[in-house]
Amino acid sequence: MAEPSRKDVDNQPVKDAVAKSRKLAARIPRLMLEARRVAATIIHGLHGRRRAGAGENFWQYRHFFSGEPAHTIDWRRSARDDHLYVREREWEASHTIWLWPDRSPSMDFSSALSEWSKLDRALVVSFALAEVLVQGGERVGIPELMRPTANRNVIESMAQRILHDTREHPSLPPNFAPAPFSEVLLFSDFWSPIADFRQIIGQLAANGARGHVVQVVDPAEETFPYSGRVQFIESEGLGSVTAGRAETWRDDYQALLARHRAALRAETEQFGWTFTVHRTDRGPTELLFALHARMGANSISTASSRHAPTQAGRTA
Repeated sequence: MAEPSRKDVDNQPVKDAVAKSRKLAARIPRLMLEARRVAATIIHGLHGRRRAGAGENFWQYRHFFSGEPAHTIDWRRSARDDHLYVREREWEASHTIWLWPDRSPSMDFSSALSEWSKLDRALVVSFALAEVLVQGGERVGIPELMRPTANRNVIESMAQRILHDTREHPSLPPNFAPAPFSEVLLFSDFWSPIADFRQIIGQLAANGARGHVVQVVDPAEETFPYSGRVQFIESEGLGSVTAGRAETWRDDYQALLARHRAALRAETEQFGWTFTVHRTDRGPTELLFALHARMGANSISTASSRHAPTQAGRTA
């Protein structure tokens, strides 16, 4: 058999990337339809992400803090009791949200326990969330792939950018610089070493961006339902290992998984980010509701904290 030419060897990564893109392109229409179905479901159950800021619509009254301009006081409301009140309006400026669905080889995995691969579920949730956010007046972008946009055709824009991106896809997001008070959502299986995860999360949070980490896993990765002689192949080129009696590995595997997940959670919470586990055998709607609620809560918390009185110089 003739050996492959140097040119063929050099072009192999490109050929692999093109083949993978074609497979994804065949699935994209189904993913877009599913994303729109999920988005429509949750839009009917939402009341918007309201937060204090510059605008015309009344939101709430809050106590006046010493040092604020006197003209902000609502004297009519303050006359009702012994406190001074400020009338806050609802924030109307658009908010920037960065969505990063991991497209590395490990995300293509799906077992017989789920009809969705981890990649397909990450894309459906990203598309659906983008649709909901843009309809709410927010801007959505993909790091190093799509600038933040409020285009109503955001799902098509995201899909086109993803399909035409034939670069190698790492297991962790790129090190970009999200603006303060923007939000970052990461969807991945996060099987990377904890030290690498810690570094990238620290860099993304350095400017004050809020974040939400979603670990997307196949149910087989949780339950380890294997028995007998099984060969496990690492999807990102690190080789393979064969188990003679795979069932004897289950307890050690699940203990290792629990430690890894606890470390992921600890790292995200250290920076004030949230951590969620999502299994692909569960529907995406519950995850979308939870993420949207957490994003709204963070926005309100941040807006309120800007009005908190300072404690500089105070001693115990």
